[in-house]
Order: sequence, then C-alpha cells, then structure tokens
Amino acid sequence: MKVQSSPVRERERSSLVNLSEITEVELLILKRMKEFTIGEHRSLFHGTGFDFVGLRDWAPGDRFSSIDWPQSSLTNFSPLIVREFEQPSTANVMVVADGSLSTRCGVDGVPIAAAIARAIATIGMSAVFFQDLFGMMMFETDLDHLAAIRPRIGKNQVIHCLEAYQTHRGLQDVKHGESLSRAIAGFMRKTSLIPVISDFLFERPEEEAVSIIDWKAPALPITGGALVDRGLRKGPDVATMLRAIEEQWVAEGFPDSARVTAIADAAVAQWLRASSKA
Repeated sequence: MKVQSSPVRERERSSLVNLSEITEVELLILKRMKEFTIGEHRSLFHGTGFDFVGLRDWAPGDRFSSIDWPQSSLTNFSPLIVREFEQPSTANVMVVADGSLSTRCGVDGVPIAAAIARAIATIGMSAVFFQDLFGMMMFETDLDHLAAIRPRIGKNQVIHCLEAYQTHRGLQDVKHGESLSRAIAGFMRKTSLIPVISDFLFERPEEEAVSIIDWKAPALPITGGALVDRGLRKGPDVATMLRAIEEQWVAEGFPDSARVTAIADAAVAQWLRASSKA
C-alpha cells in the first residue's frame, strides 16, 4: 500500500531550512547565550532611557523628542543639542542576503542557499533572544533588484523572513541608489547591525563589500538655525520641520545641499502660508 505524505512534510523536505532545524538553532542559541547574559551588564547603546549620559550635536536619525531646547538656544539652534541616555534596548538587525541563481548551486545536493538560510535563522533567533528588531534585504546578481522585509520582533518574523528568502515572495521593493550601501541606509534610516551573507560570485564583490563597510551616513546639510533665518519660529516647529526635510532627503537618496535647500525653502514657505491662514 502506498502511503502519501502530508503537504507540510513535503514542503519541509523541499525547503532550504525547515522548522525542526530552526528549533535546533534556537535551542543551541539559548544554551550558548545564557552563559553570557547571567548577571547585570552595562548597556553599550545610547538612546531613550533613565540614566543621563550627556549632550551632543543632533545627527540624522535622532529622535526630535531628545532635543534639549534650552541648550540648543545657546547655539542659536545651529547645531541642535540632544540629550543622551543609557538605553536598555539594542540596535536593529538587518540581514542582507544573496538570492542570486549562483546560490542554488552546491555540493552533494546541498545548495549554497541552504547555508545562507541557516545563517539567517541563526542571526534571526539570536536577535529574538535579545528582543531586537530583525529584518531582511535580498539582492540578486546584478544588485539592481532589491527587496526587503521591515524589521520586527519575534520568532514568527524570523520564519517569515526565511519563507520570503526561499520563495522570493512577501518582500517590499527597495529603491536602488548609487550603491548597495546607500540603498540599505535609505531603507533603514537608523543605526543597525547589517550582516551580509553571500557567495560573492558577482562582479566587483570587493568594491561592494568595501562600500558597505566604509559608508557613513552623511550629515543633513541644513540646521535649525537656517530654518529660523527663513522665518520659522524657534521651538518645536523647528524640530518638526527638520524631521520632514530629513525624511524627504533620505527618500531621495541623500541629495546635495542645493537640493536640500530647495526642499527647505518649499517646506518653510508652505508652513508659513498655513500658519498665516490659521
């Protein structure tokens, strides 16, 4: 008599990494990481929290609620000054995974993509252990087509990313900038841990790797003082306007100061017209 297997088991056998392997990875991580998390540890990350660390200049990605307005007024809002606190949470984790056809090759029937999928599972379950946000970005051979999943918390998010990697479905298209590093930065918009998992069998892999490692987010080429000079009143309105300008600046792929000036002029003019009608 022929026994038919269930669709779930057939799917698990054909997948790059199945649920039993994810559980195995999870248990291994729990065993190893608990050795390093017993006891109290000082946070390595700064952000919202209760323990005041100090003051510094405002930088792109900072929350506007952290701006110290009295201190900023001493510098005429150029630059803005933000308060830093010790943060109990950590940074986002965004895996950049190679989904090109070369990863479907391998040895003894085991493709390179299976190793990439297992690496995604390992990094993802480590993020779950520390309650970090976890997401994934995929690229193909020519690096022109990018797709991603926004970071979220939880084991289900890791499984979702693994399924998306295997099926190439359920991903959001990402606007490609001048380079892979700019595309990643434009999508993330904040400090993140970004492991790149690939066989690097594409053109100029060294150049792309160096561009990711060495790339630093440029500073927003306009200050709060410049907005005040344009007629915006000092205070929270400056923070709101800077945030809107920064979001458009990032969405357009970090254009030069001339373009940012045009964005600021248009935004302030619209703000002033709306304020005069109120």
